[in-house]
Parts: sequence; structure tokens; C-alpha cells
Amino acid sequence: MLRNTLSLFTIILLIFLTGCQENAKKSSSGSTPSAKETLRGTKSAHDEQKDSVAQDSIPKNIKVEDTIVLNDDNAIPFFFEYNKEHKEHKVKIATKYGDIIIELYRETPYHRSNFIYLTKKKYFDGTYFHRVVKNFIIQGGNSDSRITAEKRTKIGRYLLPPDTRKGFKHHRGVISMPSSDDVDNPHKLASPFEFFIVVQDPGAYHLDGNYTAFGRVVQGMDVVDKISELPTDDREWPYEGVRMKVEIIE
Repeated sequence: MLRNTLSLFTIILLIFLTGCQENAKKSSSGSTPSAKETLRGTKSAHDEQKDSVAQDSIPKNIKVEDTIVLNDDNAIPFFFEYNKEHKEHKVKIATKYGDIIIELYRETPYHRSNFIYLTKKKYFDGTYFHRVVKNFIIQGGNSDSRITAEKRTKIGRYLLPPDTRKGFKHHRGVISMPSSDDVDNPHKLASPFEFFIVVQDPGAYHLDGNYTAFGRVVQGMDVVDKISELPTDDREWPYEGVRMKVEIIE
């Protein structure tokens, strides 16, 4: 009886020692992280599995521009990359008076990219030609509606630096970008949500060097002229609202 008990004890001891040796081999091979390695940030198999699931849950077709909120720090790097992939350069501004076709200059990449980006975001849709100065300019991209304010909030708050060294002048029919009306804006950083079209003939050359000309009207100056003739209030806002819808055509 004692002999059988000892034999059973011996078998159990051998099994225990064999298990210890196997664990020691696994530890030395690196297959199982030690407590110290785990505290260093080594991921367990469970953590890696969770990361894999998290990555798989992100839609594969999502784009950075669908989620980013622009600001003064990230806008220029964003449009630098955006310009590489989005080469569109012609848009149509549809109004009740007719269509205005704009060709955007490739030589002013940040302003062109900004306009294309906002067009794809449908920012301009429903905004007005809100400022008309007869024989000078018509200005668009603003609205007093809550929807427009919400669009601006979602897209972000940022300004664009002027790009005036490309030699483009403010000829009649040129599209340009006004500077921000912020008091602290000595460098005339541009308000990205608005634009103006020069009506003055042959041009408004006193604007050169201060504002960025980034495109020109190639069709529809008769529409621009019709809008420029509208009577306005003291704020230069037309009594007759002229909404717009902007779409990319090329």
C-alpha cells in the first residue's frame, strides 16, 4: 500500500516538474511576455485582437476630409495634400439669372483647392451674392441663415495666406478672395468662405498685391453684370436675394 502511494506521488511530482520546464522554455523563447515586458506596453494577444477589430470597424472608403475640422494650424498642410489628388479647375455657379463658369488657376493651389473642397462639401449651395458694389465687384458665399453658420462650424475656422506673387491681376471677370474682417489681420489673410468677381472695366488694379486672384470667368459675364446692377440697401446687400449653387464641371 505504501509502495503504491509512493509511486503515485512520484508520478505527480514528475508531471509537475515537466510542466515547470515547459513554462521556462516558453518564457525564454519570448512567446509569453513577462510582467516587466507587459508594463512596458507589450500587447497581449487579446489586445492585438481588439486592435484588429477596431481597425476593421472603420469604413475602408472613408476619407480624411470627411472628418477633419480645419483650423489655422492644419489648413495649409491639409490643402497641400488635397491639391495633389484633386485637380478639378472649373466650376459652375448657377443663379436664377443664369450660369457663371469659372476657371480656377492651378498656380494658386491653396485657394483653388479650398474652393474645390468647399464646393464638394456643398458649402456654397444656398448662400447669396450678398454684396454688390455697382461698377466694382459682386461678392458671394455668405448668408444670414443658421444653416450656413452650421456649415462653417463643421468645416472649421481658418484663414488662408495671400498668394499674390503669381502675377495675376484683378482684370474684369477675375475671381478673388476677400481678406478677413478680423481687426487683428495685418497680413490680409483671406476669408476662405467668400469670394468676389471683378466687374470694373478694365479691372480693379488697386486690389493687386493685397488680394489673391485665383480664377476668372470664362462664360457668363452677362450674368455677373445683371447681378451687379441690382439695387442694394445701406450694407450693399441686394434687396433681391440671389442664391447660388456651385458644382464642379471639370
